[in-house]
Amino acid sequence: MVRVAVYGASGYTGLELLRLLARHPEAEVTALVSRQEDRPSIAEVHPSLRGVLDGLCLESLSPDEVAERADFAFACLPHAASAETCAALLGRGLKVVDLSADYRLTDRAVYEQWYGVTHPDPERIGKTPYGLPELYRDAIRGASLVANPGCYPTSAILPLAPLLKAGLIAPAGIVVDSATGVSGGGRTPKPVFHFPEANESYMAYGVGTHRHMPEIDQVLGDACGADLEVVFTPHLAPMDRGILSTCYADPVGDASSEALTAALREAYADEPFVTVVDASPSTKHVAHTNRVQIFAKRVRGKAVVVCAIDNLIKGASGAAVQNFNLMQGYAETTALD
Repeated sequence: MVRVAVYGASGYTGLELLRLLARHPEAEVTALVSRQEDRPSIAEVHPSLRGVLDGLCLESLSPDEVAERADFAFACLPHAASAETCAALLGRGLKVVDLSADYRLTDRAVYEQWYGVTHPDPERIGKTPYGLPELYRDAIRGASLVANPGCYPTSAILPLAPLLKAGLIAPAGIVVDSATGVSGGGRTPKPVFHFPEANESYMAYGVGTHRHMPEIDQVLGDACGADLEVVFTPHLAPMDRGILSTCYADPVGDASSEALTAALREAYADEPFVTVVDASPSTKHVAHTNRVQIFAKRVRGKAVVVCAIDNLIKGASGAAVQNFNLMQGYAETTALD
């Protein structure tokens, strides 16, 4: 049994992570770390966990105190603060899945340009496995630190990487339009996510400035061995959860709908969570699961590839547990089926 600490358990990602860990046969949650001084019980913060993790409280704990209680940690923290915490825990012998963006990018200068801070743990930049098992499973197995992918990048990389690798689409001119539910903005209230603002509305945001762009560029570039710049535009949809990404690319030669679909099916034939479907998927088809559905079609000279995921599960906490399983040598689907 692995003793597990969770940082940032008060948020939506933390809640989903705790739900998954509570049913994991090899994990015991032993510490919930927070800056809150009043030590609220987790059932007060997340009433849906009553009767599931009773007795656990959110506590302000030092790295030494966490190391006494836990062997493994999940860091659901803001960027920069997360790397500082991860470095301290790794120095005390814990394994860590970092759910922030701190270790995803392999170039320190790119990270500091997009996130506007000096990286607290630069020695691990470029040496930390990117936690997308469908592409980097071998590097994740047995690692002590894994960088959990962003939710939007997961929904863009999984549909496009196999097609780039197979040479069926061109790396230049790729466009990704993604829509997410309001839970993607986190639990801390912001005016744009309030019900009167988000309900019956649909908006683009972060146009040309969203921090997930360099992450998408990096991983897709790795897949095809070429530098590329994806035009990525996120949208806020009036729903609780989910991401639907529609990707547009120039097909190479006469790559047909059938060829695109066949390449995706071959790439994901043995993947437990990815399904290539015959009709465009919906976010409801994958809600509350770690599953991914992908659909591809050639339309008027363009390759159109659609991907649906749950932003809080496969886009965050489910992927983190999937990585935990690989790092610990457990069956990859444990607690996720």
